[in-house]
Amino acid sequence: MINLKKKQSRKWKAYRRFLKIVLTVTLLTILGISYKQIYDSIPSTIRLKAGVEQILDLNVPVEGTIMKSIGSDRAVEVSEQGESNIPSDSIYINLNNAVSLMANDTQAYRMNLKLFGFIPFKQVDIEVIQDMMLYPVGRPVGIYVKTDGVLVIGVGEFEGPDGKQQSPAKYLLKSGDYILKVDGVEVEGKDQFIQTVEESQGEKLVLTVRRGEEEFELSIRPELNQSAEYKLGVWVRDNAQGVGTVTFVDEQGNFGALGHGISDVDTSALMMLKSGTLYQTEIIAIKKGSNGTPGEITGMIEYSDRYILGEITANTEKGIYGVCSNELWENGVGEALPIGLKQEIKKGAAQILCCVGKEAKYYDVEIKEVYLQNNNVNRGILLEVTDPELLATTGGIVQGMSGSPVIQNGKLVGAVTHVLVNDPTRGYAIFIENMLETANQVAEEQAKKDAS
Repeated sequence: MINLKKKQSRKWKAYRRFLKIVLTVTLLTILGISYKQIYDSIPSTIRLKAGVEQILDLNVPVEGTIMKSIGSDRAVEVSEQGESNIPSDSIYINLNNAVSLMANDTQAYRMNLKLFGFIPFKQVDIEVIQDMMLYPVGRPVGIYVKTDGVLVIGVGEFEGPDGKQQSPAKYLLKSGDYILKVDGVEVEGKDQFIQTVEESQGEKLVLTVRRGEEEFELSIRPELNQSAEYKLGVWVRDNAQGVGTVTFVDEQGNFGALGHGISDVDTSALMMLKSGTLYQTEIIAIKKGSNGTPGEITGMIEYSDRYILGEITANTEKGIYGVCSNELWENGVGEALPIGLKQEIKKGAAQILCCVGKEAKYYDVEIKEVYLQNNNVNRGILLEVTDPELLATTGGIVQGMSGSPVIQNGKLVGAVTHVLVNDPTRGYAIFIENMLETANQVAEEQAKKDAS
């Protein structure tokens, strides 16, 4: 009897220990999820418009300080419910309440935050930018880009004159590499590169290659194939073309389009741009999207100087950028709109400006989610097409609509970038501030080139 009681006691103790472990793990999991939700609800970078009062309403149990910039009286004016709390060396901020922020100068500041006011939590950069107006476009264009050098899309084998398999480029080159020079001579295109290899007479060639951010040289010896032609055993590409949508034009005639970069269809690598052009395009067919099958806008592109709409100067992960022609500037832009920053975007009704017929029109959508802290810069907004006319025509978002401006409360807030393959009524959009950040960098780099 005593042994039985001891066994039961041990079982209860083991059971209680097990329950404590389960409860502890559950509590830690809940705390971890809550911590991540709070962390993700605060963007790592907050942009403010100079001279414009803006409300930051995150409703999170976080407090902290905005540090003054060197040589200024105060960094940012802050008020909570009509009151200000400005210590001598920094500005106090409580994100548990709606906070009004205003800065007069285009500078950068830092906000140091603490969870519940005492647990070190997160550092947030504050960038003050000039408020500006942009002209939304929403017009489809033909896009042609030429690569810097040639892009290696595959490495393989070929049969030599003796019947043996040859693969000179194996272990030397790989998909995604860019061949920039051969024996110090710049590669202008695919045809020139092929001709250079064929004329090598089997002598070693020194290739200048870019792989990611690295640039290096390697030696490679072409081999004869069965047609007595010297080859390297690589497939290369020097251009890409397609249809996309122009998002905006600024007052200087600079445009932004697509909201994502142009990547090679085989390697998925962002194409290194040597030159690029926008052309007029006429929509000739629309393939309606359905579950599991993305739709597509097909356009007829006229590759002629008389149909040029702009010059592409940069291909980036946040879109393509350049200078538009007078034709696009005079006939392809809508009424100028102010920009809306990500903290101004709300769930609910919005519109996209796109063209699935003769002219660009506004169509109704609903913003379902706003991801303030999203490492994927092209997917900050989740939206759903609700407009009956657009749904009847396209089924939702289709390829070719990338770059369509997203407008909410009279402000340009983003651009369509992706469709959900399993639900073509839904898709993602990039914040317009992300596109503008890159557009400004491109403009600055171009100005430096023009000055040199």
